[in-house]
Amino acid sequence: MNEFASVLRAWRERVGPADVGFPAGSGRRTAGLRREELASLAGISVDYIVRLEQGRARHPSPQLLRALANALRLTDDERDHLYRSAGAAPPAAGVVPQHIGPGVQRIIDRLSDVPMAVFTATHDILLWNPLWAALNGDPSSYVGIERNLVWRHFTSGHPGTDFDEQHEEDFARDLAADLRAAVGRYPRDTALNHLVSRLRTESPEFERRWAEARIADHRSSRKTVTSTPVGPITIDCDVLTVPGSDLRIVVYTAAPGSGDEAKLDLLRVTGLQTLTPTPG
Repeated sequence: MNEFASVLRAWRERVGPADVGFPAGSGRRTAGLRREELASLAGISVDYIVRLEQGRARHPSPQLLRALANALRLTDDERDHLYRSAGAAPPAAGVVPQHIGPGVQRIIDRLSDVPMAVFTATHDILLWNPLWAALNGDPSSYVGIERNLVWRHFTSGHPGTDFDEQHEEDFARDLAADLRAAVGRYPRDTALNHLVSRLRTESPEFERRWAEARIADHRSSRKTVTSTPVGPITIDCDVLTVPGSDLRIVVYTAAPGSGDEAKLDLLRVTGLQTLTPTPG
């Protein structure tokens, strides 16, 4: 068995099913994840996991390796070893980080009473909890560039969500400023450069704000989500930066004792019944 196959199996078997939202069940032959569970989390076929663990699949793509590293909750050093053992270069400096470390995973797992999600520095959504999906819709339906919040905001608007006039303008300006700051930090990221180029071409509103050359980090806003099963909910949105990774943890809260807080509590009970576990 080659090194890649060996570490992939060892790391799969050390992740408990409850750690990633699966029931532990009974009669399991391993304390860790089943192959089909890892396949589901990484978005690939069970057969491909089998071939990887048997050393029969060669040269997995960087996208697949990133999905496996996040699903297995690897540390940065473990992620880099996974890449190297697969014959791939680890993510380079100058490229937007997308690896979610175990600590961030645990934060999302344990703080289930508020909607939370993890975004990259360019606002690609990577991870979310069930309450986030109940409030905003399931992000797993987004593919490709649609997973980017800035792209969706400037090309599709924000159906189901209302801002007051000032917050609307501030939010749009902050998104453009965030991307400009990211371009400065990650000049070699081709996906980021492509995103900015498409936005400038296809969205006059983005181009207008891009021309301001504003540099800032988006930190907070207030909005009303109007499309929830329990009625409109006004929430405060705060953005926390993860030190050392440049990931953003976005947290939604409602004012204590308010009707909005009561609706969020109700959504926690009623809005999650049809949702599947979040990807890990």
